[in-house]
Amino acid sequence: MRVALPLLALAMLALLSLFVGAAALTPQSLFTDPEAARLLLVSRLPRTFAAILAGAALAITGQIMQILARNRFVEPVTAGSGQSAALGILLAAYLVPAAPVWIKMGIAAATTLVGSAGLLLMIRRLPPTQPLLVPLVALVYGGVIGAGVTFVAYQSDMLQFIQTWMTGELSGVLKGRYELLWVAGIASVATWFIADRITLLTLGEERARSLGLNVPLITAAGLAAISLVTAMTVVTLGAIPFVGLVVPNLVARIMGDNLRRSLPVSALCGAILVLGADIAGRVVRAPFEVPVATMIGVIGAALFIFLLYREPRRG
Repeated sequence: MRVALPLLALAMLALLSLFVGAAALTPQSLFTDPEAARLLLVSRLPRTFAAILAGAALAITGQIMQILARNRFVEPVTAGSGQSAALGILLAAYLVPAAPVWIKMGIAAATTLVGSAGLLLMIRRLPPTQPLLVPLVALVYGGVIGAGVTFVAYQSDMLQFIQTWMTGELSGVLKGRYELLWVAGIASVATWFIADRITLLTLGEERARSLGLNVPLITAAGLAAISLVTAMTVVTLGAIPFVGLVVPNLVARIMGDNLRRSLPVSALCGAILVLGADIAGRVVRAPFEVPVATMIGVIGAALFIFLLYREPRRG
């Protein structure tokens, strides 16, 4: 798969995103109506950037998590990392309600790191001859953490508060309220520089060590990227599932497991999926909006079923 085609598709969607919404914009109105120009700068541009950054980062970290877990059927948001980020938000609301957002982000990232590491420790004990146990354990693990978060939130009368973080949506994205996602983008770009080392993990830990790879260090770096991206996304937009599951599977079936070659394509495809779902959510029930997490849930499920019944092709 060449980069040019998804890059062109993303550019066309980004342009469309600037003019689609409850308040219609036209290129002419940007020069004649000050309110239209303000809407573009304050809302439409930030929303478009947020969708692109979140989609690209979630796709990249989903691909990394699948390599660390050695299983194609796991992704951070539904396998405990997203629920752990929500737990961090709940703890921050309890412990430091008046703290600045970067402290709350740090707490969410820390709980996400612990949750992601806990999942890896659990699945390492599973028999390798039964790969379907890994996604089942991951779903149960994420469900247990999510149930605990819901129970604590219910007991403290914060259920409605925490539910806003469990469903990703972009309608509230404005200038000054999405910039944390640039941190997630930087963390995702940084993984490209260790992509070759992460790829070696697909050979197995023993063989990777024999080739000189520092397995604990690379695993820790991958977990740090997963935790930071998931925390930034949940804190800023809420949980967006399926991106880290569908996109890596689609790209890996076409391009193989060479991360240095496939990560840029994964990033572009993830951005296309989230931005396209967001645009569809604005149109399908206009002038109302369907949350992007709901749209991706439908689109992602259909894509994943398609992938399950399609023979892989290596390119």
